[in-house]
Amino acid sequence: MALAKQINVKEDLSILKIHAKNGNDLIKKRMRLLIELKKNKSFAQSKIVLSNKLGINHNSIVKWRNLYLSGGIEALLKDGRKGGYKPSLVTKEEHDRLKVLLNDRHNQIVGYTELLNWVNKELKKEMKYITLVKYVERHFGTKIKVARKSNIKKDAQAVDAFKKTSLKNVKI
Repeated sequence: MALAKQINVKEDLSILKIHAKNGNDLIKKRMRLLIELKKNKSFAQSKIVLSNKLGINHNSIVKWRNLYLSGGIEALLKDGRKGGYKPSLVTKEEHDRLKVLLNDRHNQIVGYTELLNWVNKELKKEMKYITLVKYVERHFGTKIKVARKSNIKKDAQAVDAFKKTSLKNVKI
């Protein structure tokens, strides 16, 4: 069986604690590893022992130890993860105009293609079809398959009168 890797942490314990306090969750875990290694510098600890003490996966411990040996504390302080906040393509004013349009019962937009044409024309914004679909699904709860729209020329008073008279004829 292989021996545990001996790592000599050069940084002072107080500096490691400052980095652990000021860093994000990933940096805090890495600094806890270095603090543990600094406290027990008299003997080498295996990755399994460190994993059990710190509650970190043993594969992460191996990666972080090798990262420290190759690049020092600077390498551990870099997050290196991808991703982050991506700003929305739709501004607040455009969102409000879309909300008014989609909540209006008498608008003539029947599908997402017509909505995309409206966005291109009225908002003067080039947007991909799927981007628009996902945006209005997420923010307004729209669905691809919707019930047919009512005719915009239909008289609302005539509909109410029909409903009132048709209920009298129904036998329960």
